[in-house]
Amino acid sequence: MSEDAMTNDTGETRPMNQTEADMAAAKAAYDPRAVLMDQVVSAIKTCYDPEIPVDIWELGLIYRVDIDDSNNVQIDMTLTSPMCPVAGELPLQVQQAVESVEDVTTCKVELVWDPPWRQDMMSEVARIQLDMF
Repeated sequence: MSEDAMTNDTGETRPMNQTEADMAAAKAAYDPRAVLMDQVVSAIKTCYDPEIPVDIWELGLIYRVDIDDSNNVQIDMTLTSPMCPVAGELPLQVQQAVESVEDVTTCKVELVWDPPWRQDMMSEVARIQLDMF
């Protein structure tokens, strides 16, 4: 049977209408892991460096986000400086934000310093917000 046909209750094959085709395409394209990753990134974007009015995702402070099959999240992040006054608080804030996502089981945040953060790690969004373009 082709992708643009459906079998009805009597076993007959008929062409799909546009709504059925759209729904079938949406179902085939749905990826729960991608949806969860989007939700995790959205949670991370609620966390801000207190000295810079841009979220830490756009600042480029998040180096890695991994989600395993049990929805445990592991994050590697850095700070703009090792002397950052929120070094003890910001990773915990990220952990709590990510763990507030409904399907996340646990979150572990590791603070890393390699590679050191640089201004060129900021997204274009951050550069525009900070007038650094």
